[in-house]
Amino acid sequence: MKRSEINQAIKWTKDFIAANNIRLPEFAYWSPDEWKANASKLDVIRKVMLGWDISDFGSGDFARLGAVLYTIRNGLVDDPSVGVPYCEKLIVMKEGQRLPNHYHVYKTEDIINRAGGDLQVFLWNASKDGKQLSTDVHVFMDGIEHVFKAGEEIIVRKGSSISLTPYISHIFGPKPGTGDLIVGEVSRVNDDNTDNYFLEPTSRFAAIDEDEPAIHPLCNEYETLLR
Repeated sequence: MKRSEINQAIKWTKDFIAANNIRLPEFAYWSPDEWKANASKLDVIRKVMLGWDISDFGSGDFARLGAVLYTIRNGLVDDPSVGVPYCEKLIVMKEGQRLPNHYHVYKTEDIINRAGGDLQVFLWNASKDGKQLSTDVHVFMDGIEHVFKAGEEIIVRKGSSISLTPYISHIFGPKPGTGDLIVGEVSRVNDDNTDNYFLEPTSRFAAIDEDEPAIHPLCNEYETLLR
């Protein structure tokens, strides 16, 4: 991705969530210079990777496969003394975007339609050796159990949620024709470096073409941009 594309996605996201009365933590709005000025306070933020996360998942087509994610709270899987024992994110998507097909081995997550259009979800069970299965998928939506066929379209409307347990592979994004979307994620501690298992060719973090300066650092580049 080009840095200019990332910057534009961040600017659009800030405007879109503000229009829906959502405000991020103070450090979400810091410039790189402000990050550097506060460097001595940032050990936990760096370790648990709070902050901006924009990716096209290696697709080269951010308008189709990609999202703006912002990690608000998190901890460490292997060190409960750091951060908190849960994770909270926003996932902000333009109509036409989706996340790639993936599952988690450690993390259980609630995916919540916070604002905007309808959330379209597709689910499959995954085997322990990483194969996608054709069996029915059992999930809870706001405390009520549902059973869906593998790959069946599921619609989550504003204010509602779906709970995804380990080894349920999932694709989600705005339902076409319903508009842009703000998704909330509340989960166990999140580790994007070790607990994403993709069932289509992807890379978790985008390679970046530095065609202009960053307006905000991404959560995976604190050590390089803020030295």
